Amino acid sequence: MFLVTRLRKENIVLIHAFKEYCALLFFKGALLNDAKGILIQQTKNVQAARQIRFTNVQEIVKMKPILKAYIYEAIEVEKAGLKVPLKKTTEFKLPEEVQNKLDKIPALKTAFNALTPGRQRAYILYFSQPKQSKTRESRVEKCMQQILNGKGLDDR
Repeated sequence: MFLVTRLRKENIVLIHAFKEYCALLFFKGALLNDAKGILIQQTKNVQAARQIRFTNVQEIVKMKPILKAYIYEAIEVEKAGLKVPLKKTTEFKLPEEVQNKLDKIPALKTAFNALTPGRQRAYILYFSQPKQSKTRESRVEKCMQQILNGKGLDDR
């Protein structure tokens, strides 16, 4: 379940519920002042969004004035047209196993470079997740045909 607050067709804040908590997610949270130090970056790869998590209603009630201030600030960020400076795909480190495969198979390198930056980034993040080299290699092998077909990680 979720509820989105929008301004001029742009998402500002999202309320979403999970099994263990609910959260207010600010789409441009990285630009907020966060004077109270309560914003959380969900994972290291999330560049713009930040969230405030709650495990019970009393926390929300207690923080009402603070939450209002954060929401108003998020609205002002959107009104000002501010943008989160996103990391370019070329700034993401390509795992060694991927680079080796691209060097060995020129057609794969050509196909990978022809993908949109977003698709490249999705593959890079997917290939980078495992700690073991063997698992990274396995993922590259598994995705090779999809890359050669010009498809993104989640394309069918």
